[in-house]
Amino acid sequence: MSATPQQPPAKPGTILKVLSYNVHSCIGTDRKLDCARIAEVIATIAPDIIGLQELDVGRRRTGGADQAHIVASLLRMEFHFHAALHVAEERYGDAVLTALPMRFVKGAMLPSSGEQRGALWTEVTAGDRTVQVFNTHLGLRRRDRVSQMTTLLGPGWLGNPDNADKPRILIGDLNSIGRSASYRLVTKHLKDVQLEAPRRPQPTFPSRYPMMRLDHIFVSEGIEVLDAEVISTSLTRRASDHLPLLATIRL
Repeated sequence: MSATPQQPPAKPGTILKVLSYNVHSCIGTDRKLDCARIAEVIATIAPDIIGLQELDVGRRRTGGADQAHIVASLLRMEFHFHAALHVAEERYGDAVLTALPMRFVKGAMLPSSGEQRGALWTEVTAGDRTVQVFNTHLGLRRRDRVSQMTTLLGPGWLGNPDNADKPRILIGDLNSIGRSASYRLVTKHLKDVQLEAPRRPQPTFPSRYPMMRLDHIFVSEGIEVLDAEVISTSLTRRASDHLPLLATIRL
């Protein structure tokens, strides 16, 4: 009678699901404004940490709603929002959402000659580990994107000396494909989850007929990428003009 083969011990570490999602002011490809639909997309995916881009807060064009608050409330999550655009009472920007303990570290503008862009830095605690989470939406001009990424990689952000030995995640719509200068800059410092995953990289934009890989998640050394997937369903193709990108990682 042969002995039953033993299963290898599970690797230690904290497993997290991380999502990047440009929600297009919660206006879908069917031109319907629907914050609840965006929350439904996210709830179906069930991520632990979420970076959202293109949220409206108090803007006339989307009924004056606080979209960051609405989506986070529907998901029963905490959030931090940073406005890249702030005119009178109208704001437009990015947010990090999670049900895990989170603290705000920094929100600031990035150098922009075109439309103003910004970034948000939070620290999320998962079990006995903390991870530095950065979320951004880079500009449409090549020169802006290079300047913005250089700033993000510098000492005020990801390159802060205090972060040297800390796990870091960069989430965002970088408006950058793999051949772009801004993309090449970040890959000198961080790993692209889609290239680390067992699946082939998939485009995220436009959602109905995706052709370009504009939405990204990057992780620092010491973070293992278990999987990365672009979520393309009938719901996600309607909810926004970008598809959500999900990474499963181990700290």
